[in-house]
Amino acid sequence: MDIRTLCLGVLSRGDATGYEIKKAFEEGPFGHIHAASFGAIYPALGALSDEGMVLGTEQAQEKRPDKKVFSITAQGRAALDAALLAPPGDDKVRSDFLFILFFANHLPVAHLAGLIDRRIAWYRDTLARMETCGHCAERPGEVFVHGLGLTIYRTAAEYLSANRGRFLDQVSAANHLAAE
Repeated sequence: MDIRTLCLGVLSRGDATGYEIKKAFEEGPFGHIHAASFGAIYPALGALSDEGMVLGTEQAQEKRPDKKVFSITAQGRAALDAALLAPPGDDKVRSDFLFILFFANHLPVAHLAGLIDRRIAWYRDTLARMETCGHCAERPGEVFVHGLGLTIYRTAAEYLSANRGRFLDQVSAANHLAAE
C-alpha cells in the first residue's frame, strides 16, 4: 500500500491533520499494520491536494501557528475504493529485533536476555494500549483487523516468554563450543 492510499484511508474515517495521521500509525488503529513518517505523509497530502483528492483547510489556533486540517473528497474516496480492490501484496515482517536475534551467536547471552525481556515488555505494553483503544475498532473490518493484531502480538509475547530460556541456553552452549 502506498502512502497516498494510507492517508486516504485515515481521512476516510474523519478529518485529520498531518500530525493526527501520523498518530494513527503510531498508536492508533493502524499502529500494528503500517508505518508512516512525516517525511512521507506531508508530501503525499500535498500531492493528494493538488489532484483534488483531499481538501486542506487552515484552522487558526490561539498562540500557535495555523494548522491544516485535511478531509477526503468524493474523488479521493473513489481513489481509495479503487486501491482497495487491487490484490494486496504479500505480508512481510520487517524487524530489527528479529534480524538481531538471527545473529544471536555474535552477542553475549546477557545482552540477548535483556533484548528479549524488553521486547516482551513492549508487546505487553502495546497489547494493553490496544485493548483499551475504544475508538480504534468500530466497524466490522476494524474490529476484525484489531482482533488479528491483538492475536499476533499476544502470540509473539507468549512465544518469547515460553522459549526465552531454552533459546538463551542454546546460544550459551553454542558460544562455549565456539570459544573452545
